[in-house]
Amino acid sequence: MIVCITSSGKTTDGILDPRFGRCAYFAICDLETGGIEILENEAGASGGGAGISSGQLMVEKSIEAVITGNVGPNAMNVLSAAKIAIYRGEPLSVNENIGKFKNGELAKINETVPSHFGMGGRS
Repeated sequence: MIVCITSSGKTTDGILDPRFGRCAYFAICDLETGGIEILENEAGASGGGAGISSGQLMVEKSIEAVITGNVGPNAMNVLSAAKIAIYRGEPLSVNENIGKFKNGELAKINETVPSHFGMGGRS
């Protein structure tokens, strides 16, 4: 299974970034092989469409589950259409969130935050 964890850092020690579309990095983890690829989120600084672009990247990378804090409506639409499960991560490292996911300790996200929630001074 290939999962993606939104991260604030460039390594698996980076703490979960609670934003999906505007996170700093995506940690893409193959749970079967243990392989990990960290990608900078190029859509994060865009003026608009970050959720859609980030969701499309998940489809391109064959992601089966996303672990993050919040998801906006546009990202939710893209991820749901692609049948990518979304889980609420915890403010811990990428590695710790992977462990919690493997142990079934993360809850599914079925609701969204308002559009543009991750921009500016909002949290």
